[in-house]
Amino acid sequence: MDAKSLITGVSLGVAGFVVLGEVKKVLSKPKASRVKNASPGKRNYLIGGNWKCNLTLDGVTALVKSLNSAGPIPDNVDVVVGVPMPYLSLVRSTLRSDIEVAAQDSCVKTFGANTGETAATMLTEVGCTWVILGHSERRAGFNGHAQELRKGESNETVATKTKLAVDAGLKVMVCVGEHKQERQDGVTMKIVGEQLAAVKSALSTADWANVSIAYEPCWAIGTGLAATPEMAQETHSEIRAWVAKNVSADVAAKVRIQYGGSMKAANAKALLSQPDIDGGLIGGASLKPEFFDCVNGVPGM
Repeated sequence: MDAKSLITGVSLGVAGFVVLGEVKKVLSKPKASRVKNASPGKRNYLIGGNWKCNLTLDGVTALVKSLNSAGPIPDNVDVVVGVPMPYLSLVRSTLRSDIEVAAQDSCVKTFGANTGETAATMLTEVGCTWVILGHSERRAGFNGHAQELRKGESNETVATKTKLAVDAGLKVMVCVGEHKQERQDGVTMKIVGEQLAAVKSALSTADWANVSIAYEPCWAIGTGLAATPEMAQETHSEIRAWVAKNVSADVAAKVRIQYGGSMKAANAKALLSQPDIDGGLIGGASLKPEFFDCVNGVPGM
């Protein structure tokens, strides 16, 4: 029986572990590979890839192999990939050590009767160092049958998750952003400010050292649309000003603000050249070789 039929079978049993073992043999985990950037900037860049609900085991294996052979990472860039839950342990055990692994969500509670959820502490035990929280897709909800309309996560839910994750030892990419009509109505910072205010209420000042802000203009995710670098910079600058006023000037100077609106090879350099854009949270392009074009798109490379 081949690997694909084992993975898609009704009952894996011991055979499932054999398949995963064979995958690990195929993937050799290389050492970290870094190259010096002569223009490091104020803050290390943070390039996050969000694989979302994509890839089979074969696809994960191929993508890890591609990342492992993609060449050195600039020494002022932190790279993280957000992996589907079933593959977290496999990816951490086979992916190069200079790329960190993130979960795409964690539970709003710790342990207990929370069927289908994953506690933040569990994520640390399988090698995760990051978690993506408050993504626009989770804030909007996933609508199924008409009788099963699911409301998305509230600002308070995202904030509670963020605090639990930080307390568990994870670093958090907390996502904020507005919808198209809200931007057209000129209320972008009202919406983003409310999202950030909930997070601020949940965190201590010291907690912010383990938090990045991923700004997602929702209208630019998966639509082919993207904010111009100047538009993105304007909102990033306003977010940093909000943090300076409402948290502290020191946190504002240090917190990394990623752009999460369809960053890809074609626009990464222009976006990353902006003074308040400290990286990206990249969806579709993170599943392709061009992800490393974004990694190498930071100023100085």
